[in-house]
Amino acid sequence: MQLRFAMTAKLQFSAEFSEEAKTAFGNAVSGSGAIFSKGVPKDADSADVGHIEGAPRIEGNYAELTFVSGPYTRVHDALFRFRKQIPAVLGKFRMGLREIEISGYTVTMTGAFPEVFRVPALPFITSSRFQGDQLVLELKVTATDLENRIPDRLVRLIEEKIEAATYGGKGEHWELLFESGPKPRYSEKDPTTEMLEHGWIKHAPARGQWIFGPPAVQLFRAFETIVMREIISPLGFSEMIFPKMVPWEVWMRSGHAKGIYPEVYYICTPKTRDPAYWEDVSDYFKVTGEVWVDEIRKRIDGPIGGMCYAQCPPFWPFVQGETLANDCLPARVFDRSGTSHRYESGGIHGIERVDEFHRIEILWLGTAEQTVDIAEKLHGAYHRVFEDILELEWRSAKVTPWFMAQEGMVGGEASCGCGSRIGTTDYEAYLPYNESWLEFQNVSINGDKYPKGFNVKIQSGADCWSGCSGIGLERWTAAFLAQKGLKPEDWPEMVARLVGEPKNLFKFL
Repeated sequence: MQLRFAMTAKLQFSAEFSEEAKTAFGNAVSGSGAIFSKGVPKDADSADVGHIEGAPRIEGNYAELTFVSGPYTRVHDALFRFRKQIPAVLGKFRMGLREIEISGYTVTMTGAFPEVFRVPALPFITSSRFQGDQLVLELKVTATDLENRIPDRLVRLIEEKIEAATYGGKGEHWELLFESGPKPRYSEKDPTTEMLEHGWIKHAPARGQWIFGPPAVQLFRAFETIVMREIISPLGFSEMIFPKMVPWEVWMRSGHAKGIYPEVYYICTPKTRDPAYWEDVSDYFKVTGEVWVDEIRKRIDGPIGGMCYAQCPPFWPFVQGETLANDCLPARVFDRSGTSHRYESGGIHGIERVDEFHRIEILWLGTAEQTVDIAEKLHGAYHRVFEDILELEWRSAKVTPWFMAQEGMVGGEASCGCGSRIGTTDYEAYLPYNESWLEFQNVSINGDKYPKGFNVKIQSGADCWSGCSGIGLERWTAAFLAQKGLKPEDWPEMVARLVGEPKNLFKFL
């Protein structure tokens, strides 16, 4: 994609220009090429390097400049480089720069645009138009926006959207690593339907939410026991409790703020706890038997964030800004303290694709070598559990890293410049009732993504890496029961022993 930038900047000074000041300022403009070419490749076309076009237009205490550039020393960078020269040029005339007004900013992008590509609707973009193979954007930005690199971020966003539109319907990266082969099956039925028929579960009032009865919870607890005995304890993980209400600042640092908005359950706070402020809302319910939702919307602030979406980001403020001692690494922790929430839209199905789910989140951090070593040990532990204890028909595959999918990134590992050790391995179980595969487990090596986002360092100076692995109890249950059915006599010995006799406490007439 070829890039061209054009910008008009109006500089306000503390005094009017004298003739001498005009001459000095004009000379600074004409001689500015050297400061704009610093750091630019020697073979770069001069037209691609930022420069001031024409003479300055001076009136009173204002000077107007037109900057143009290609990809090198973009116009906003050229402006700020030139700004640094102003005190030396105009200081002797007792003129200081007071304000910069951006009266025009245009970006022209030349290249191939997919038919389905759409320009994002953002307040910085006042107009957009296609001219053949060119997209011309008119921006409304301030000097502060330029310092925050808004144009650069806009261009990168559009390039990502073009890439995503081009990527289109291509499947995510998926590379088979292992397949167990057939295992004994004792069911051809949808496990959710069977659990409903046997009274193990019931639909909860909220969408994508279940109430799990005693037999289902017995199975959950059996899986938790297996995880603790076979995975967490042997590998030295310690329990923590991560928050389940996540403020925006965490998702901004973790990267989730790039793309989770369609799937978040948002959290809002009341504007006040004063009972008098809410009295009419309460009275409305007392009279009508209905909750006055429209009025409630007017009386809440936020959203301040959302419910736990991915379980590991809320951990990171615990180590944010810290330098970790060499001898405390690798640090290994896990959390099983509450539910996670994800608005699955039309994708909810059974107990395996829900809006509210229960998960044990395993997280570790250390040097790159330590992080990779723990991931390998986890793979070995999961292999033993799925093969020898649960006796599942399963397979594993290297897939598009989970954080790329959650942040709207595309194209597999190569797109993010990840090393071959960074990425996600999915574990999938065969579902006989619909002859498909269910992803029910994963292990991810996330590299320095989170340590960089939360400014975590290591005493030795080595790069800090991290990994995570989410154990979803609903997914394990769906995979297990789809193959083994609901009769404990058909289950592997350890599972049947840990569950014991299913307790159906309720009888409905």
